Amino acid sequence: MTTPAIPQSPTAIHHKTVEIDGLNIFYREAGSKDAPTILLLHGFPTSSHMFRNLIPALADTFHLIAPDYPGFGASSMPLVDEFEYSFDKLADVIDRLVSRLGLQKYFLYLMDYGAPIGYRLATKHPENVLGLIVQNGNAYEEGLREFWNPLKAYWQDKTPENARVLVDNVLTLEATKWQYTNGTRNPEAVAPDNWFHDQYLLDRPGNQAIQLELFHSYSTNPPLYPQWQAYFRQYQPPTLVVWGKGDYIFPAEGAYPYQRDLSNIEFHILDTGHFALEEDLEFIANRIRDFGLRTVAE
Repeated sequence: MTTPAIPQSPTAIHHKTVEIDGLNIFYREAGSKDAPTILLLHGFPTSSHMFRNLIPALADTFHLIAPDYPGFGASSMPLVDEFEYSFDKLADVIDRLVSRLGLQKYFLYLMDYGAPIGYRLATKHPENVLGLIVQNGNAYEEGLREFWNPLKAYWQDKTPENARVLVDNVLTLEATKWQYTNGTRNPEAVAPDNWFHDQYLLDRPGNQAIQLELFHSYSTNPPLYPQWQAYFRQYQPPTLVVWGKGDYIFPAEGAYPYQRDLSNIEFHILDTGHFALEEDLEFIANRIRDFGLRTVAE
């Protein structure tokens, strides 16, 4: 007896890999390719895994692409002597992925590391950006406060001693758990799967050195803030800000300056932490749906 095929849900996520410059770049995809595209750019220390619940919530309306950067998630992890782990290089890989997938127009979802990667894309291809969705993604000096002091020390002096401070305070399981739970309304609502998943990948041999290279490369981002802010003022991309105010890494002080440079902005400060999707998925998904449909209709 032949078992009848079960129709696939239109919100089903497909897990794909494409080769970019000899690297296998993994990405999640869902939704109709005829729908408006959202390019979802993840933060540290996670991967496209952070969008696992947002993607099916929006796939009936949007075409969603969520890649893993080299060294993260299910993408290739060449060692530091085999690949340049810099934000310029990560942005270049994602730019090539966008081209390979034939994405002509897209919204950018920018979170944490996704902001400096996405803003490099936006300033290079402003004509391709339909709008910005900013969730705890920094583009202003006001957003770099106390958390960044050990990183700034490492930027200035790349010594083993300064590296050890970062390893002991940022790359441990307890630190990864803290990123998910600090500043949340209800830490018990955040699944421990998150930090177990991320830490397993951080603990792979060679990955610690990769993260240290990226910590050092982050120093290249603040000098680009004026360029990104000039992009905001010149092109005025429609922008949705959904920012967890309990985030100690990227505090809300980094959110408010977007209102200085952008006139077409929808602005929400949420009572949650760094990974706002863990507590406020429904609110954020609804805001993205309304914002995206309104933007493409204008």
